[in-house]
Amino acid sequence: MESAIDNPAKAQFEYFVNEHRDALQHCLDGLTEEQARRSLVPSKTTLLGLVKHVTFVEKVWFDEAVTGRSRAEIGIPETPDESFDLAEDDTIASIQQEHREACEAARQATAPLELTDVLPGNRRGPLPLRFVYLHVLRELAQHCGHADILREQILAEDGAPATS
Repeated sequence: MESAIDNPAKAQFEYFVNEHRDALQHCLDGLTEEQARRSLVPSKTTLLGLVKHVTFVEKVWFDEAVTGRSRAEIGIPETPDESFDLAEDDTIASIQQEHREACEAARQATAPLELTDVLPGNRRGPLPLRFVYLHVLRELAQHCGHADILREQILAEDGAPATS
């Protein structure tokens, strides 16, 4: 990605959202399936679960909010908490692929939109794309921090050097 400094506001939002998407996509790189599923906190949060959750986030904010389709129609859980649940057949490869596809679909859904365009399908009511980008950026940044800490703990437990 190139610098976003001199680009229009929408391109700046996209730059930072994409930067965080990439970080979450790669937080699983080099891990075993066991490491990716390892639970280190009392909540459902695991590295694999985080990437599954942010895939849900992409679909909520850039499919449900843009199209007005229901979560059932999209094929996602009703609640954010459920989006961390891992199925037995969830793997690093399958979750990363689903995440890549959700991010690409989000890019396509927002490509023709302007920051002031109102997205009709959010449960809170209609919201401008600018607000959606800011909300998603906040959520992705928060989860990037979680992923960094979990990855560092997992690698430390296993005696591997921590790398980001």
